[in-house]
Amino acid sequence: MNTAATEPGIEHLGVHDCWKYLRSASVCRVAFADGDTVENFPVNYIPTNGTLLVRTGEGTKLASLAGREAVAVEADGLNQYGTIAWSVILKGHAAVVSDAEEVQDAMNAGLSPWQPGQKNILLRITPEETSGRRFVIAAPTHWWPPREPSAD
Repeated sequence: MNTAATEPGIEHLGVHDCWKYLRSASVCRVAFADGDTVENFPVNYIPTNGTLLVRTGEGTKLASLAGREAVAVEADGLNQYGTIAWSVILKGHAAVVSDAEEVQDAMNAGLSPWQPGQKNILLRITPEETSGRRFVIAAPTHWWPPREPSAD
């Protein structure tokens, strides 16, 4: 059920604003179907040329992501005061980047893995659909029911 259109204070973001927010963050989650289950990996990334670049190594993530017909990416963040939240979702596909010049450009752009180990494989996530929203964060009193004080 999509209630965002009827809820006050929710602003749907255009593609330009979605990319502005993606450039302000460095971590997202990549999700995709894998047989009868859904996989979801946190990754660090850099946006470039209308795509996201992710570094990874051999293993589950690479085997699961490379060449996927459909992936979804979600990145979220807050303003500096913690009063406004944003969320951007990309739907598209991932492919291994093998061109040496593109790999070098990604490394020059500062795409470094956060975990130790060999992370020499570059994946490009190309979106086919981009959407996002921004909203004022409601006070906790609006989303948690009042609680009775404990007898402690």
